Amino acid sequence: MNNHILEYYQQIKDGTVLVGKWVLLLYERIVHGIESGEYVFDAKKAEKAIKWIEKYCHHTEGVLAPGHIKLELWQKAMLSCMFGILNPKDGNRQFREVFLVVGRKNGKSLFASAVANYTFFEDGGFGTRVYCVAPKLDQADIIYNDIWTMITLEKDLLQNKEDLKDNTARHRMTDLYIESTNSTVKKIAFSAKKSDGFNPSLCICDEVASWQGDAGLKQYEVMKSGMGARPEGIMLSCTTSGYQNDSIYDELVKRSTRYLLGESKETRLLPFLYMIDDVAKWNDINELRKSNPNLGVSVSVDYLLEEIAIAEGSLSKAVEFRTKYCCIKQNSSTAWLSTQTVEKCMSEDLRIADFAHNYAVGGIDLSQTTDLTSACVVIEKNGKLYVFSKFWLPAERIDEAAERDGVPYRIYIERGLLETSGDNFVDYHDCYNWFVDLVERYEILPLVVGYDRYSAQYLVQDMERYGFKMDSVYQGDNLWGTLQTMEGTMKDGNLCIGDNDIMKAHLLNSAIKMSVERGRGRLVKVGPTLHIDGVAAMADALVVREKWYSEIGVQLKNER
Repeated sequence: MNNHILEYYQQIKDGTVLVGKWVLLLYERIVHGIESGEYVFDAKKAEKAIKWIEKYCHHTEGVLAPGHIKLELWQKAMLSCMFGILNPKDGNRQFREVFLVVGRKNGKSLFASAVANYTFFEDGGFGTRVYCVAPKLDQADIIYNDIWTMITLEKDLLQNKEDLKDNTARHRMTDLYIESTNSTVKKIAFSAKKSDGFNPSLCICDEVASWQGDAGLKQYEVMKSGMGARPEGIMLSCTTSGYQNDSIYDELVKRSTRYLLGESKETRLLPFLYMIDDVAKWNDINELRKSNPNLGVSVSVDYLLEEIAIAEGSLSKAVEFRTKYCCIKQNSSTAWLSTQTVEKCMSEDLRIADFAHNYAVGGIDLSQTTDLTSACVVIEKNGKLYVFSKFWLPAERIDEAAERDGVPYRIYIERGLLETSGDNFVDYHDCYNWFVDLVERYEILPLVVGYDRYSAQYLVQDMERYGFKMDSVYQGDNLWGTLQTMEGTMKDGNLCIGDNDIMKAHLLNSAIKMSVERGRGRLVKVGPTLHIDGVAAMADALVVREKWYSEIGVQLKNER
């Protein structure tokens, strides 16, 4: 029996199929999980879903309607992951939240409707409950009507065929209903309070990128919590990208990218993020294959080329194209570094004394006076960059911060990674004293120190009076080039942070927020309560290193 997951993965690896980094990471994770025994793959269950959909589900619009659906390999692989991958401990399906992001006209609504029909008639069992959820009823009606249209086009579903277990579907005033299994399909609009009693077998969340802020987040969570009594219930969210900020879409993208990069303990999330990798190549048809897996099937090359031509002549059209066909949301955030990349930067304890008598560059991120403050120096030796980072917290706020952040700050104090500074406010003189100590005790000479422009001016003035060359760094998307270089250096194994676990956590907490219009990203936090101060300080140091390298590069190599 075919294993469409391995078939698709093989085509990705040999270059027959072009996908973006997120899809590659997902299938690497899935295949490794099957091979290691983390998952059990049941080919019969996977093939059952595929065969049923191709036998009973129809196209509902377009030139292929009303013909039967013929699934593409990427769709078969997706169904195989949803229905064929099981938890070895209980035998239930592994994944409960499925998140599909894909370009416009790639058949996402058709796919969701087919999955709904399969669940409604075949997979859900007695008392199946399928919900089509959207902010308004007319929006929820799109998938709902597709489901009913598929049923009416397939006469077998209405004629008590033996192989369908005498399941006859009827259209009632408020739902679709199968009496013999007491199964229903309903459409619902946002009303989190009224949704408390729902118990979904399948919840289809259509176009979640358009779900507004808090209302969308609450509706999603109440439907998800309602699946508690369904050991194999599924939340299926299908969407292109969109324009809403701080929405359930943003939340799912952050969760998904952290999961795919290995920095998450989630086990039930299954994200298919068909997005382009390089925003600068938004009008490159080959790059667009990554966000349009049905290119040449439901969306033609000629159509996309025509849309590109229109977008190239209009800024607003270009933003829409990048959002809807490239699946890159304006100001969207994705997790940045994989655990493997960050682990490459780790080593045994680095001793600052071993780097005495060297030139360096410095960076400072002062943050708020009541919160974590960071400074660092970057020293080059034998072509490799070594980063020494220091952190400060107010003495009276250590325990409060440890509880809030879930970080063992007192242990880090014992290890010398963190120091207390002041009682309730960070005393910036401690940062000044740290740099002076590097010079006077170890003869480590920071030739330039980068600082964010919101730093306390008296600290900058004190540093300059001592003799440090200070250079302000604007921590917006002008850091983009430095961040890309930093990532490459880390992946090559040429940047070392020693065993600094605070810095490691800050690297893993870092995300990139892309501006679709500018095609540039800026450093942000994956979550609002997390810290990236150490990364911001290191970025400041690397920015001034690049900026002044033509003048001080020979000294910074420390070749003597």
